[in-house]
Amino acid sequence: MATPPSGRAGEPTLDPQALYREETYTDRQVGTLRVLVPVTASGAADATRPTIYTGEAQLLTNMGPVPIGFDIEAKSLAEAVANYAEAAKEGIERTMRELQEMRRQQQSSIVIPQAGAGALGGGLGGGGKIQLP
Repeated sequence: MATPPSGRAGEPTLDPQALYREETYTDRQVGTLRVLVPVTASGAADATRPTIYTGEAQLLTNMGPVPIGFDIEAKSLAEAVANYAEAAKEGIERTMRELQEMRRQQQSSIVIPQAGAGALGGGLGGGGKIQLP
């Protein structure tokens, strides 16, 4: 049996010491700002843990929109709004690097049989005139 992503076996349970209330803000034009407010198991704000700010945007490609998520360094909602553009830029650059790496890996995974390799398995033989550098 496979181990759950959380690394715990058995029933999936929430950690009552790691709960967050999620708030979502948007300008309905550029993107979304998500605020994760730490809370106790009773739902009261937990001032002992930091609030987490994340942003979401979409990168339009010829294959369709690609969702982009990124963390925003901030101590308040106003600061997160002010830092959104720079964090989005970094998130887009990171996503572009990841897409380029995926493309490179996919291109290098193409296997072209060598001349005569098909004859071993009862294939047509010959073939394999295209060679990768």
